[in-house]
Amino acid sequence: MQRLDMKQLLQQKLSPQQIQFIKLLQIPTAELEARIKEELEVNPALEEGDDQDEEFEEQDRDDEDFDNDPDAEFDSDNSTLDEDFDEPRDEQPEVELPVAEVPEPEERQQDNDDLDLSDYLNDDEIAGYKMQGDGPGEDEDDREMPLADTSGSLIDSLLDQLGFASLDEKQEAIGRQLIGSIDGDGYIRRDLSAIANDLAFSQNLETSVPEIEAVLRVIQSFDPAGIGARDLQECLLLQLERRHQDDPDVEHAERIITDTFEEFTKKHYSRIQQRLDLEDDELKDAIALILKLNPKPGGTGPVGMGKVQYIIPDFILTNDNGQLNLTLNARNAPELRVSPAYTEMFQAYDKASKKDAKMKEAVTFVKQKLDSAKWFIDAIRQRQNTLLRTMDSIVRYQHDFFLEGDESKLRPMILKDIAQEIGMDISTVSRVANSKAVQTEFGIYPLKYFFSEGIATDSGEDASSREVKHILKEIIEGESKSRPLSDDKLEKMLNARGYNIARRTVAKYREQLNIPVARLRKEL
Repeated sequence: MQRLDMKQLLQQKLSPQQIQFIKLLQIPTAELEARIKEELEVNPALEEGDDQDEEFEEQDRDDEDFDNDPDAEFDSDNSTLDEDFDEPRDEQPEVELPVAEVPEPEERQQDNDDLDLSDYLNDDEIAGYKMQGDGPGEDEDDREMPLADTSGSLIDSLLDQLGFASLDEKQEAIGRQLIGSIDGDGYIRRDLSAIANDLAFSQNLETSVPEIEAVLRVIQSFDPAGIGARDLQECLLLQLERRHQDDPDVEHAERIITDTFEEFTKKHYSRIQQRLDLEDDELKDAIALILKLNPKPGGTGPVGMGKVQYIIPDFILTNDNGQLNLTLNARNAPELRVSPAYTEMFQAYDKASKKDAKMKEAVTFVKQKLDSAKWFIDAIRQRQNTLLRTMDSIVRYQHDFFLEGDESKLRPMILKDIAQEIGMDISTVSRVANSKAVQTEFGIYPLKYFFSEGIATDSGEDASSREVKHILKEIIEGESKSRPLSDDKLEKMLNARGYNIARRTVAKYREQLNIPVARLRKEL
């Protein structure tokens, strides 16, 4: 038996302009430039420049029309002059932040037969960005912004070296397959039998594991040293093979990697010295040589796979005799405007006596582009306003740190503190903090660097976890490397300084600082 039930639900949905604002807010400055260029390409109604340029262009066009019409000044009925004085020219208003609220898309949807041109003839109101038809698709978040690569990749370099090797056609095919199997750090982690199966299925090339291993040895002789290794032990040995074999340190290092690699990874130096019968100086020199080798040959060098991304600060903070001045990076404040040509199209349509279907179709297209341009400009300005409000609040909260750059002056601060001060949601502050950076006189810092939890002290005040990490790092740097401090000892030392912290918290902070355990910090 079927039943009809009525339920009343309350749902909260983001409008298209809110979604667009969120996407623009979370991207860094470098990607913002690419996003603006993309929008300029797909929307002809959006142009670079400010509103003042448009005012000068309109004035020049009016002066030119007046000069080209010598009878206008002596018109018998003075209609031209009367219109000029009775109807002053509209001026482009200066848009102030924060921007006025944007009407919902449902309110702006109209039938083609009832187009209201007054919204477009009057530039007093700039709406938000409408994501209909001409904007990026839903898969925009899944796309990655391409990075410029001025140098050749590692794969290209290896293929070039393969071309100079004396290999036959079959061996070259095996070599290309092996090079294609190299990971980003320079290792081949696939089993050679699996590579043989790939050659059989994809290229119909029957081969054996010994044949593949012979070609692999050739590739392992290419630059950079250690490329094509199947594990760390082989990678280090490949690099030691290119050293002078007459050097005793190289000989001792090869013995350590070959015979006592497990002890070496665990830094059991006493066992290594006992098994290989090495003197203290010999062991120390050999270990120093091994530590200079590159464990990831594919991720460094001019032909490495790793791409370097330079941090472009979103904010610039200067100290003028104790007065902190915060400015937004000029790249975050592009000069954009709506094309005046598209506004003139609407003026021409409004004055046209005959409005056929083609004209209505054309004006609908222009309407869509104008909506997109105005809403994009509004989203950019809202982004600027949100960035400045958030960073200004952070500067006030961490004022002492920005004056001196001393990490011990950092106050405990969480996202909720800033969100409550600026009257925004925590998710908005999180989007700003996770992808933005500020340039100070002490260096460039990501905004998330200034957010930290509080640790109770003996004085009853809260200390920033960043401050505790800074002190923990100083203690570890000053420890005896022959007898490094355990987490228990570090806990007692921090407690003696007045920080009420547990051992597991010490271990967590040590891991966040990328500091290994005491056993792995031991040195000869």
